[in-house]
Parts: sequence; C-alpha cells; structure tokens
Amino acid sequence: MGEQTGSGQGKAAQGKMGIDTALVRKLADMLNDTGLTEIEVEDGDRKIRVSRASTAAAAPVAYAPAPASAPAAAAPAEAPAPAAVSADALKSPMVGTAYLAPEPGAADFISIGKQVKVGDTLLIIEAMKVMNPIIAPKAGTISAILIENGQPVEFDQPLLVIA
Repeated sequence: MGEQTGSGQGKAAQGKMGIDTALVRKLADMLNDTGLTEIEVEDGDRKIRVSRASTAAAAPVAYAPAPASAPAAAAPAEAPAPAAVSADALKSPMVGTAYLAPEPGAADFISIGKQVKVGDTLLIIEAMKVMNPIIAPKAGTISAILIENGQPVEFDQPLLVIA
C-alpha cells in the first residue's frame, strides 16, 4: 500500500493506479455503440483495455437495411447489387477470422446451392482463440458466400445469403 515511485504523475498516481473513470466509461459506451467485444487504448506507458463477454452462440439477428443505403449513396454505380445482397445476408455477430470448414483439409460446411436447416452450422468465427459456430437462423438454400476461408471479418459484415 505504499506510494508509487518514479512515475512523476503526481497525487493521482499515489496509493492508487489513477484510473480515468471517464475514459473507461467512454470506452464502455463505444463497445455498446459499435457492438465490439473489446477495445484497448495506449497512452505512453498506460494501457487501458475494456472488454465484455460475447454471446457468440446466440442466433444472428436480422438487421434493418438502413446501413446498406449509406454505401449506396456513396457509390451509386454499385448500389443495386450490394443493397440486394445486404438485405438478405447473414451478418457477422462479431469480429474475428471466418472459417468455412471445421478444420484444415476438411470439407466446407456449406457451398452455393446447398440446402440448410435452422440450426445447421454454416461456418466458424474464431475470436480471441475461441471457435464460435455460426448457425443458420432459417432454412433455405445458400445462394451466395461473401467471404473466403480464413478471412478476417468485422461485426455486421455480410457473410452469406440464404434464399
């Protein structure tokens, strides 16, 4: 319980770490606003990491097509195709690396034209060394696969289309 020495940070660093709670709250709000599961900032020798547990196995939620209209305005030449794909696309529930097969050398979970049922595993997203199965939220036929095996994916990124 002694004082920290050699830090030169004044009274805030004495006895306690001197945590900027306003910054931590702001980072936590960013997690909620963006859907990220972890954020880390570094300022000199001080590092702050805020993370939360994710519900990776939860069924993906269909999102409103509002985000698809923003890129359409920015790139009118490509508007019809991405808007149509994004409206029906299954989107990533997390940031990570997407794998189309259960292990290297194994057959892919899905292919274009394959019939899937509710609850079928479509792919796996690895996030923080945890393999998270992404399951089919509805029955149908895989009409498009929008990612490649081993590709990094972002939250809310379209992964595939089930028609």
